[in-house]
Amino acid sequence: MVEVLRSHGLRVLLPVVVGSELDWAAYSGELRPGAFGLREPVGPLLGAAAVGSAALVLVPALAVDHSGVRLGKGGGYYDRALTLSTGPLVALVRDEEFVPSLPAEPHDVRMDAVLTPGSGLVRLPL
Repeated sequence: MVEVLRSHGLRVLLPVVVGSELDWAAYSGELRPGAFGLREPVGPLLGAAAVGSAALVLVPALAVDHSGVRLGKGGGYYDRALTLSTGPLVALVRDEEFVPSLPAEPHDVRMDAVLTPGSGLVRLPL
């Protein structure tokens, strides 16, 4: 997906784990091994606040509910980073991972929409 976005002339920022926070770097087509076995963009770090300049933030998730609660892997990296975002937050999940309800914590950042293969873009909350 990132290659398609870049081919349309869009600047794509990808996360880079730095300590207990996410930093961001522009994707140039090259990735290197990073923390937790993830691949990270090669290039200068833009700072944690760079996510605030994004017109749209696509967020990975294990599940999302109808009220916008997102289930991640439990480290809180995205919840901390997304408080700096001003663009719409869109969670990416499979159809079966878009569920009626999930438990929520006070620090959870709610998603504005969810994108699934079967339903496409669904604005939240329902």
